[in-house]
Amino acid sequence: MAAAAGAFFIWGLLPLYLKLLHAVPVLQVTAHRLTWGCLFALGWLALRGELGHVRAALGNPRVLVRLLASATLVGSNWVIYVWGVANDRVIETSLGYFINPLVNVLLGVVLLSERLNRAQWTAVAIAAAGVMYLTWSAGHPPWIALALAITFSLYGFVRKVVQVDSLAGLGSETLLLLPLGLGYLLWCEAAGSGVLAHTNWFTNLLLVLSGPITAVPLVLFAFGARRIPYSTVGLLQYIGPTLQLLLGVFIFHEPFSGPRVIGFALIWSALAIYAIDGVRRSRGNR
Repeated sequence: MAAAAGAFFIWGLLPLYLKLLHAVPVLQVTAHRLTWGCLFALGWLALRGELGHVRAALGNPRVLVRLLASATLVGSNWVIYVWGVANDRVIETSLGYFINPLVNVLLGVVLLSERLNRAQWTAVAIAAAGVMYLTWSAGHPPWIALALAITFSLYGFVRKVVQVDSLAGLGSETLLLLPLGLGYLLWCEAAGSGVLAHTNWFTNLLLVLSGPITAVPLVLFAFGARRIPYSTVGLLQYIGPTLQLLLGVFIFHEPFSGPRVIGFALIWSALAIYAIDGVRRSRGNR
């Protein structure tokens, strides 16, 4: 429980860190997160004498396929999120993670043939109404929010079912993506557009620290998600988008009024129904 909550606190405050890298291109930020995150994870595993877990995971064809899927999903999620923060869309990124728990519910129906009760269907319907209202008022769907919700929900689903330790899983995922990230950074360096070592020391330090800042919450999330009910993970997940929304409104002064408030209110109402129903069912089971 503490591990999962800690992950969402870190993710909720992540826009503060990314805003400090506003001068660095989005793909370079993502490539540095991937590269330094891989080195950090593999170094951590080496200190614990557990590099063999990565070899075992990548040597198992079934696990390898699932890790390729989770790596692709989390990499896509990183790019979308960094782009959203860099383009002053922090509030919309928070919407994605508010929607996320309800996407988890739909994944249970579609992928696991789970049945929803009346309260859960009501929550999904109200959330859908909120998204449609935001789409109508803005003239287009909230693509950033929807993409973040879908990619992270699918990532959490895959990481919950793959049989690999949280840290070894992260090391494996980032190692699979490392050729892309490192190759892109080398290409930027050759093209003269690389940032690392060509700017001030503070930016260089932030890029290097992107490794542990990326790796630690992912390890905490994977550790917690495998050991507590996924519905509980969904409830804890409200920590992250709440902090992001507060940052977007009060720190970054993004617009939050009129139709946007109504759309968010509908989604919050859906989450409240879902949360209350989850608490009642949990008490009933006990």
